[in-house]
Amino acid sequence: MRATRAAPFLFKTACVAGLVALAYFAKGPARAQARSAHTLTSHDGTRLAYDKRGRGPALILVGGALSDRSGAVELAQLLATRYTVYSYDRRGRGGSTDTPPYVVQREIEDLEALIDAAGGSAYVYGKSSGAALALQAASALGGKVRKLALYEAPYSEADGAATEWQAFRARLDTLLAADRRAEAIAAFMKFVGAPDEAVAKLKASPAWAGMMAMAPTLAYDNAVLGDDRSVPVAIAGQVRAPTLVMDGGASVGPMPFMRRTADRIAAAIPGARRQVITGQAHDVSAKALAPALFQFFGH
Repeated sequence: MRATRAAPFLFKTACVAGLVALAYFAKGPARAQARSAHTLTSHDGTRLAYDKRGRGPALILVGGALSDRSGAVELAQLLATRYTVYSYDRRGRGGSTDTPPYVVQREIEDLEALIDAAGGSAYVYGKSSGAALALQAASALGGKVRKLALYEAPYSEADGAATEWQAFRARLDTLLAADRRAEAIAAFMKFVGAPDEAVAKLKASPAWAGMMAMAPTLAYDNAVLGDDRSVPVAIAGQVRAPTLVMDGGASVGPMPFMRRTADRIAAAIPGARRQVITGQAHDVSAKALAPALFQFFGH
């Protein structure tokens, strides 16, 4: 990623996720009660917190790195006019607990548990590394995923990307193993291109506490994206759910690998549709995205 000009957009995404999450938790118990949070227990005993909005077919939203369910509020509210929308805290985030050691299969089981709570099948939308997780879940869970929508899963097969990725993963794992969370977050921010002054401002902001709490989950997102961050063509080829693969029109200049990745994922999934969300970058706006999801999921 550092080899491209992707950094400002990915950095912005991470910062927005952290700021939104902190804004939610800063509101305290009164706000939490107003949002009617629910919990369920996953297969390994991990407790998952989720919100449920609207009426209609079940639709589950899967977030990316350094985000929790509060980051999906705007999109969930828009979609809740037609669907029963479930937004959840992935393990280790927000109101959800965690059960080490981490393996990607546990997160697939988490999503399966939420689908079961929603009635046994659901539409699924994933963004960024959440799209990568949703892709793997759809491949593993068969008919439980009725339709699948993906936005900018950040796989990259650009020259040098695998080497940079492996070095970053090793550095992050070392920092997290020593519980050096602040340094781990800073390493992530620098990897996606944030300048030192931006990291310093983030550390001084109210968002920092929420990001520190979620820091260990950076390794989880890295694991979801794999050893070399290449597109998992074999896994994608096993998806049988009708699938929409999206990227943003504004990403193609600064993040050219996103277009190539989306094309490659769509080519690997039987019958997948491709769509570009005009004018949008990696931090896609809910208002721009919702119409595409309405059209794809129907009802």
